[in-house]
Amino acid sequence: MDVTEQQIRELIRKGEGIDLEFKTCRNQLNRDVYETVCAFLNRHGGTLLLGVQDNGAIQGIESDTAAQIRKDFVTAINNPQKISPPTYLAVDEVTIDGKPLLRVYVPESSQVHRCNGRIYDRNEDGDLDITDHTAQVAQLYQRKQVTYSENKVFPHLGLDDLDRDLIAKCRKIATLRWEDHPWKDLDDLELLQSAQLYQADPESGKSGVTRAGILLLGKQLPLLQAVPHHRTDLILRKVNLDRYDDRDFVDVNLVESYERIMAFIHKHLSDPFYLEGTTSISIRDAIFREVASNILIHREYTNAFPAKLIIEYGQVRTENSNRPHGFGRLDPENFTPFPKNPVIARFFRQIGRADELGSGMRKMMKYSRTYGGADPELVEGDVFRMIIKVPEFSEKKVPGAQQSTRQVKAHDEAHDEAHDEAHDLSETELAILNACRSTPQGTPELLNTLGYTSRTGHFKKAMLRLEESLNFLEKTLPDVPRSKNQKYRLTARGTKLLEKLAK
Repeated sequence: MDVTEQQIRELIRKGEGIDLEFKTCRNQLNRDVYETVCAFLNRHGGTLLLGVQDNGAIQGIESDTAAQIRKDFVTAINNPQKISPPTYLAVDEVTIDGKPLLRVYVPESSQVHRCNGRIYDRNEDGDLDITDHTAQVAQLYQRKQVTYSENKVFPHLGLDDLDRDLIAKCRKIATLRWEDHPWKDLDDLELLQSAQLYQADPESGKSGVTRAGILLLGKQLPLLQAVPHHRTDLILRKVNLDRYDDRDFVDVNLVESYERIMAFIHKHLSDPFYLEGTTSISIRDAIFREVASNILIHREYTNAFPAKLIIEYGQVRTENSNRPHGFGRLDPENFTPFPKNPVIARFFRQIGRADELGSGMRKMMKYSRTYGGADPELVEGDVFRMIIKVPEFSEKKVPGAQQSTRQVKAHDEAHDEAHDEAHDLSETELAILNACRSTPQGTPELLNTLGYTSRTGHFKKAMLRLEESLNFLEKTLPDVPRSKNQKYRLTARGTKLLEKLAK
């Protein structure tokens, strides 16, 4: 998540506490940085600011060492000899008063972590080494097991019960997003262990796939045997209010469930042309990417209540079982998000299906006002409910959306031509053109930009239309069309279109 100078200043004014720690870190990392990370993981999460003194004075990090400090930190927390089990954390660089700082957000983990073989917990006074305090360690393990049902181990489930091709796809997506991702050089079992999807049961000592593992990557039969009530019901109900106009009963693993949910959204909800600055974005996908991941990530899977996404006239409603941390309507701008299934959430972030905790919600808030004209409603309880307003174009126009031809005629001829051409393009086609705006892009880069795991028929059709029918794209190696080094760039016609849109 991108953080602003104002947000950092507000954190510094707040001062250190149970979920906030300052470290000076002038030109190298202090050893106790990792103890704090471990304590945050074991308690309720927190934020680490590197380059700030204990009293809140901004010292900054020496600019020529910031990149190396960042690299050393990421390497260490992925090293099981340092943090066990290892974790993946985002590091943001922010400049305050000309001084670079590093901000690390550490979500609460559903695991008990060790730093250099020691167990640390957190209180208002700082990091506590509780390794030799048997009662406190036992309470920590018990709290994690009771709070997070995703960690249940199924000793009878192994690699053969998982979709190995899907594991390979997830590894490829993660390494396309981050070239040095730790999954890159791991075999399937090592990847599962690294992602905490294959663990040892603390009571029996037997190892197996966890509930999170079978939910994320399982084949359908063993998945439904382990979690028999698992399903997500997708319903379109606009004309036939007593039953439904369309329905998809989704009972596959969560990675494939996400794709099914988004496909249902694409089928039944409009995606108005929208420019943010000079870039065309899909505000529909920005909103419902968060909705889809919320349904799947933050569900209580021990509860048999089926998750639902219902598209109605003017709105979308969702319901999913929940382990509440409060009751009633939430204020999305002020509430503190709580990770219901941190292991599942972390896996989704690695493959680009979810944002850092809280940032996706802010995007949904931002674009919902433009898309449907109102903030989303979020209601916390044993069943978590969301209501998202959506446009019905027969009744109203969406602010920021493509205007009708009659409205556009008031503009000059070049503007008119550009918008007419853009209006004929799909959201996918516009995203492809914008991706190729600065530098030529290969197929893997384009798939990653669009969030696709493979070349779907929709993607192939879009590429073919942009290149052959519309002449907006061209190959960089036209004489060897199947070359592994093939990339695509804008033609003069494609460049002209985007320039007109920018104006």
